[in-house]
Amino acid sequence: MPEQTSPGINDKARIQWACRRGMLELDIAIMPFFRYEYDTLTDPEKQTFIALLRADDPDLFNWMMGNGEPADADLRNMVQLIRERNQQRGPVAE
Repeated sequence: MPEQTSPGINDKARIQWACRRGMLELDIAIMPFFRYEYDTLTDPEKQTFIALLRADDPDLFNWMMGNGEPADADLRNMVQLIRERNQQRGPVAE
């Protein structure tokens, strides 16, 4: 079976699919960020966002809730950006 590759930064359908997680809390954090903020990101930030989506749900959940952080500086910055933008935007009905 061929190895799954990450979607390219312009493959928004695959990225949106990767944003769907097994936890409602993650969907609430990640989907609105993708929907409202992804197009404002630089290409390197888009690549970092896609890399973040490869994290396991428990790790991603902890990072989004402020319990720990990724070891990688770029991923740490992306988690912080997601949390900040979501807080600025406020709750979004999905």
